[in-house]
Amino acid sequence: MGVRKREAADQRKEEQKHIAFAKLTNIPSSPRKMRLVADLVRGKEVFRALGILKFSNKEAAARLEKLVRSAIANWEAKNERKAEAGELYITTIFVNPAPMLKRLRPAPQGRGYRIRKRANHVTVVVDTIDNDVKKHEA
Repeated sequence: MGVRKREAADQRKEEQKHIAFAKLTNIPSSPRKMRLVADLVRGKEVFRALGILKFSNKEAAARLEKLVRSAIANWEAKNERKAEAGELYITTIFVNPAPMLKRLRPAPQGRGYRIRKRANHVTVVVDTIDNDVKKHEA
């Protein structure tokens, strides 16, 4: 590996050191329903986001709450200390569609209606607010 490539790789690794992420794949609900919940917590402080998710009456909120807790735990393991209130923020959260299960439902006169059972993948990235500000200033 060349020097320039190694330096770029080291710089990328250093930037990734402060962020932590968690992924949840093949959730059996439609991406549209999950995005409604994801939009509630995008950009929020993590403990505030957990409160919002805890009291949301959507089914997707429980899965997302568990995922945010996992991202916090990943950050704590990476930085070898506990997260304090007001320190971590959800910088990125996105929902992608997963492969669809296609089924047939019997319909009148020998026809069949197609049922599309949708699923989704969710990724949550948490970071400290001061690192986010430094990136935008540079």
